[in-house]
Amino acid sequence: MAATLDILTSLFVFVIGLVALSLIVLFFVDRYQTSDTVRRNYPIIGRMRNILSELGEFFRQYFFAMDREEMPFNRAQREWVNEASQGDSTNVAFGSTRNLEPVGTPIFVNCPWPVLERDSVTSNPMRIGEGAARIPYDAPSFFNISGMSYGALSTPAVRALSNGAAKAGCWMNTGEGGLSPYHLEGGCDIVFQIGTAKYGVRDDEGNLSDKKLREVASHEQVRMFELKLSQGAKPGKGGILPAGKVNEEIASIRGIPVGEASISPNRHHDIGSNEELLDQIAHIRDVTGKPVGFKTVIGAYGWLEEMFDEINRRGPECAPDFITVDSGDGGTGAAPLPLMDNVGLTLREALPMLVDLRDKAGLKDRIRIIASGKLITPSEVAWALCAGADFTISARGFMFALGCIQAMKCNKNTCPTGITTHDPALQRGLDPANKAVRVANFVEQMRKEIGVIAHSVGVPGPRRMKRFHVRLVCADGRSRPLDELYPPVEQTTDAA
Repeated sequence: MAATLDILTSLFVFVIGLVALSLIVLFFVDRYQTSDTVRRNYPIIGRMRNILSELGEFFRQYFFAMDREEMPFNRAQREWVNEASQGDSTNVAFGSTRNLEPVGTPIFVNCPWPVLERDSVTSNPMRIGEGAARIPYDAPSFFNISGMSYGALSTPAVRALSNGAAKAGCWMNTGEGGLSPYHLEGGCDIVFQIGTAKYGVRDDEGNLSDKKLREVASHEQVRMFELKLSQGAKPGKGGILPAGKVNEEIASIRGIPVGEASISPNRHHDIGSNEELLDQIAHIRDVTGKPVGFKTVIGAYGWLEEMFDEINRRGPECAPDFITVDSGDGGTGAAPLPLMDNVGLTLREALPMLVDLRDKAGLKDRIRIIASGKLITPSEVAWALCAGADFTISARGFMFALGCIQAMKCNKNTCPTGITTHDPALQRGLDPANKAVRVANFVEQMRKEIGVIAHSVGVPGPRRMKRFHVRLVCADGRSRPLDELYPPVEQTTDAA
């Protein structure tokens, strides 16, 4: 017993001595370094500033922030996705915690005689590419998975999304990182995105390869192709994949060197005008036989008017089969803060503008509009449908369905939930089979609750909602109908 006590005493003294020595070393390191003023003036103690700053993000998330305070997504939004994806009840008690006064809040105009559930209808598939693509796509779901690249996302995350999308009957966008076997694994419909670096369909010089286009299109699951001109997180700058994420498999799929940061050009080098954009769309559609559209963040919009005029000069068959409009208020991935915060119009302004420009050009039946940007709850998706979107997509909503905790580590390869990391130890926590069920539940609950909103405003199905069914809170505190703020152009069809 005495010998054990002597050993423990010696060990304790040794540890204390080691700690004291470490503090002395850190004192001199901090005192004589020149990169950090606080540490230089306050050795050792100054280190607590960085530690507490890092911990602050953690404590705000769990203890201090109110349900509706956090950004970019608050706790109430994240909890709705979590409950929906788990198949739990999304009902809440004792009233809404949402402040209905902030500018832009949507308020749906309930009807005194809502549609009975027995009279409701499901949204029919909507065709994309009619009259232009050899193989048009009858898209079954108005809510789908937005572009998130394999490489930015982990293997188990992509597998879960693919299998979940198949269960839910919605499409999955590959993002600009190319087509991986994990996208195809679940058997879901795929939208192949072509970014500015042409990953997955590029030749050795980085140019678009018709041979590789045909190879991708040969997969029946690949239903459409999307040219990405810009995205909400970084309009005007290409995608950024850190070198630590570029392993051999990702490099092979993308056609780039292993272990080097993958930075896409800030625009397609072969598309610099409306004429070149329409020519490229027609070329890809001719090579693949499938619908082709483009994704963009809207800032300047005169080019859209000119593009629609050019389409009408050439004929409607030369039009893009769809246009995806992304919001300028940020998105997934790594991006410079000024681009994420201050460049590009938000979806609230851009979506009705694009819909009106398309309808004014008489192209409503030819070009489908896909809305993207922070659409993760039923009210946001329902607003987009009221504004005129034919389809809606979400990226971060599906990340929450996979288990994302908004740790803000997407660009550091240290994601604690295994979604955006290629560290096997961290990926281990993400079970694709379990998360696929959550993904499917999220889609199904979204469609169900948007149907509830539609019935409340007096129409039998989500796509029957119009702008007069929703009001937006304005700067004076009063709400105004969306059709007053954005008078719609006369439309010719009324899809279920």
